[in-house]
Amino acid sequence: MIYFILKPLLPFLLLPVNHLPKNPFFPFFFHEILLFTLLLCQEFISHSIEGIKNWSISMPQTHKSLKPMPFKKETCFDAIGLHETASGKMTVLDLPELPLDCILKKLSPSELCNMACVCRSLRERCRRDELWERHMREKWNRVIGEAARREWQLQVAERRDISIRGETGRVKWTVWMGRLPCLWALSWLKRKIESRRNGRRCSPPDSSLISFYLALESGRFSFTAQIYNRENGHTGFLMSCYDAEVSYNARTNKFFARYPPHGKRIPAIEEVPWERTRAPSVVTSANELHISDCLTDLRPGDHFEIQWRRSKEFPYGWWYGVIGHLEMCDRSDRRCCCDSSETIVLEFNHYPPGSRWRRKTINRKEHREDGDENYGFYGGIRKIQNKEEISKWMQFWPAQVV
Repeated sequence: MIYFILKPLLPFLLLPVNHLPKNPFFPFFFHEILLFTLLLCQEFISHSIEGIKNWSISMPQTHKSLKPMPFKKETCFDAIGLHETASGKMTVLDLPELPLDCILKKLSPSELCNMACVCRSLRERCRRDELWERHMREKWNRVIGEAARREWQLQVAERRDISIRGETGRVKWTVWMGRLPCLWALSWLKRKIESRRNGRRCSPPDSSLISFYLALESGRFSFTAQIYNRENGHTGFLMSCYDAEVSYNARTNKFFARYPPHGKRIPAIEEVPWERTRAPSVVTSANELHISDCLTDLRPGDHFEIQWRRSKEFPYGWWYGVIGHLEMCDRSDRRCCCDSSETIVLEFNHYPPGSRWRRKTINRKEHREDGDENYGFYGGIRKIQNKEEISKWMQFWPAQVV
């Protein structure tokens, strides 16, 4: 009882030892030895009392649990999770490797996470990248691009560097603590830090696919995606797609989208559904001019996306259009020579005939950024060859001409 009263006060009771008056009859390290002896006594008493408590608790249970050992095979839960039922029935861990892997591949992400909490053996199996590749592909590939994957890898590398620096700091802290015996009374703080480190070891590695999936699912990781019809409800933006920083909201199954500033205007955060979200079509950022590599291949009837911005202060957006014919062309397949002309006609047919936004001509060989403050600036072009992309654009086609 006295020990439990003095234990929280013992570190403070030991501090005056350092301030004892120096006596020429004692060696200079007398204070260190005295402090070291007192701390050893403290640790010895503490471990002795804990051992007695554990022994007193376990003794009654031991007497009650002693039973004749049956001849029938029985096992129980162990430290690594390999177990069988008391009745001898087969458990999931008794299955061969191939059937067990087939079962785990059928589980949903939430079921895999629950299965990983059963035991250590299943935890290692359920966190393998092979099981999470399908879930990443089915749910996130349509909105995750190469830029987002690189951003995640950079964050993982930064956390790894911070962890390495933390380990170095802990080593220095340990050496420092060893050199200052007067602070050994704070050993409980070290044990608390070590217990937290052991707890973090149970979490999946940052470089694993399950960590990437959970970071996306929880909304902790925001990434760059593109949003169709940025001005939702504005008919002039129906056939456009703009970059935004998005994060997932699991509660509503939508994305929070934050667009880049447009000049002095700071847009509000918008919540957008999956249908309006896609992965960036190119690695070029919204403030850079995309280098067009398809100009020589463009023919009348081809579908394309072109960068456009209202002024030099604004970021680019991608706008959908179709390659048209020259005015002097009779539009016949046999006599059309538009594909050999240096002039390319861009048509945005969701605008009415006569609109200044319906047609635009560019030079096939020397096209860079073209335009002015009145009509905006037209940037790089990419040819759309995927039918799924074209079908996606058609979903936003206005019911009537804008």
